[in-house]
Amino acid sequence: MKATMLAVSFPGLGQVYNRKYWKIPIVYAGFGALVYAIGFNTSHYNDFMRAYQDFTDKIPETTSYMGYVKGIDPSQYDPVLHTATYDPSSASWVEDGLLLRVDSYKRYRDLSYIGIAVWYLITVLDANVDASLFNFDVSDNLDLALVPVKLPAAGTLGAGFNVSLKLNF
Repeated sequence: MKATMLAVSFPGLGQVYNRKYWKIPIVYAGFGALVYAIGFNTSHYNDFMRAYQDFTDKIPETTSYMGYVKGIDPSQYDPVLHTATYDPSSASWVEDGLLLRVDSYKRYRDLSYIGIAVWYLITVLDANVDASLFNFDVSDNLDLALVPVKLPAAGTLGAGFNVSLKLNF
């Protein structure tokens, strides 16, 4: 119970209490990777949200989306700067692409937050299981053997064969 309470109060303390010091870098590496994923996905989410908002507004000075649309001339997809030459299907394609990226980075950011909660619970569970099994005795007296057993088959004259598990302790 003490290892679990320590792990709940601060990640890694349960592993210290159980004297499993080698697990502490793994605990913090997991948290570090998830925090990095949150920062990465939040940054890209904000960039693409700004680009989507700039593309859908009617202000000619907001052109942050042009850095994210590569390989297409802006005169084909930009209805604000090139009203006479833009193609509505190209504009719709660019708008859908930006919105798709906004949605995917938001989804991955949210999954990263969920990942932190799951990783936290895993570290608490690990501390609990380690503490519970700390005094578990694994000795040479434990044995599990698969042995064939000769049993008479019911209603027949001959003998049948069966397989059983034999546990010695």
